[in-house]
Amino acid sequence: MFSKFFSNKTVTQESQDSIMSFLNAYQSDCFPDGILNISSVPTMVLADNCIVVNIVLPFPCDGELDDISDALTELLDHSTIIKPDYQIKPVRQHNLKSISNIIAVTSGKGGVGKSTTAVNLAYALIAEGSSVGILDADIYGPSIPTMLGLKGQHPSSDNGKSITPLDANGLSAMSIGLLIDEEDATVWRGPMASRAFSQLLNETQWPELDYLIVDMPPGTGDIQLTLSQSVPVAAAIVVTTPQDIALTDAIKGITMFDKVKVPVLGLVENMSYHLCENCGHQSHLFGENGGVNTAKNKNIPLLGQLPLNIEIRQDADNGRSSLLENSTSDIALLYRKLARNVASELFYQLDARSPNTAEICFEPK
Repeated sequence: MFSKFFSNKTVTQESQDSIMSFLNAYQSDCFPDGILNISSVPTMVLADNCIVVNIVLPFPCDGELDDISDALTELLDHSTIIKPDYQIKPVRQHNLKSISNIIAVTSGKGGVGKSTTAVNLAYALIAEGSSVGILDADIYGPSIPTMLGLKGQHPSSDNGKSITPLDANGLSAMSIGLLIDEEDATVWRGPMASRAFSQLLNETQWPELDYLIVDMPPGTGDIQLTLSQSVPVAAAIVVTTPQDIALTDAIKGITMFDKVKVPVLGLVENMSYHLCENCGHQSHLFGENGGVNTAKNKNIPLLGQLPLNIEIRQDADNGRSSLLENSTSDIALLYRKLARNVASELFYQLDARSPNTAEICFEPK
């Protein structure tokens, strides 16, 4: 049955043409102009009676590639998988050698689920195929240790000069809450907090990371401005709820990053709706389409809409993540889609390899 596809362990030209045509025509949020527009030319081999399509891509997207593999399997009537080689490059020059890109997760006000979003985004980026760390910049109220199940643990130092981050299920983590009592962090003055955060960033022995997620303190005051200017942030994500007062503060956050010349990748609408456990009905408890309209008015992408879900709250309080508890749950899939949107937007908006990057041409006089 499969002899028409293969000869001497190679994929026939007919099958290669079908795969190339599919990849070229495929479109999605991550691949608006097809996959081949941003990738290397794939190589195809037969291994263990399976077509393996090797491809180089500039951002992680394992979840979507799994869906594409299934579609190709159906198209060719033969098991087909896409094996990616992710080449994630820094989009901003900085002196942190082991970190490619720093992404700030922020909010204009507290209580919108910023830290929860930061943690689950970090785990989702790992699930999509990248190496990730998280840094708790909320010096006044560090919550990352609790959310990662690290409360009471302390990082070590091999040389007495730098700090080894803790590992939380594959996520490298550092927080002031791991070094001092939580109560002590709330009484620091702005300059002390800024210096402490700078030390956490620069004196931590980070492993090789594609992305470092920075959980920023909520608000748009002096500490936020100082951190935004002192950290080589590649881009920022603003988290809000659909509620009008939260959206007003989110707009302030977007304006703040504009002033310090930090690109805003987009908006995340958290607690977008409540999904009834019994009938599946969506209830918009905090308003509807607030994030959609704000993103449109500010001309930035809406990266994701996340539900108000008791499991998310319970997991955060108990030091777990929906991504770890059930990687195929609806909640986990929403976070993974958010992660793909974040990674792809970082590439399309800011990477020099992006097809959206303007070319500079010099014409002779």
